[in-house]
Amino acid sequence: MRPASGPAATPAAAQSDARVTAQSRVPTGTWGGQGIALAVTDTGAHAELDCASGDIAAPLTVDGGGRFAADGVFIQERPGPVREGEEADRKPARYAGRVDGETMTLEVTLTESKQTVGTFTLRRGATPRVTKCH
Repeated sequence: MRPASGPAATPAAAQSDARVTAQSRVPTGTWGGQGIALAVTDTGAHAELDCASGDIAAPLTVDGGGRFAADGVFIQERPGPVREGEEADRKPARYAGRVDGETMTLEVTLTESKQTVGTFTLRRGATPRVTKCH
């Protein structure tokens, strides 16, 4: 009898392993809430917030309790047009939260100042309600 791991693994065992891997990450897709839209992919996430945006360049993995934390950037926007040559106000940020079924709680904190940008409740597939600076 062959072991259920390694090159000789059965297709059923391989599917089981894929499910475990998928379950250890925040489900991909759009998550929406008041003041935030979060697009989660296999490689990270992009957030659109009221007058701001943010990026996470690593997969969002969760622990057994559904908790996750990832470093990324937070970009504060301002009203009016972007001037040629103007640099975005990019700051290191920590994105931490918890997923419980189709609901996510997310806290965004600027890492250098320890300032909390906000705590958000999102639902998978929900329409986000975001106000952009114009």
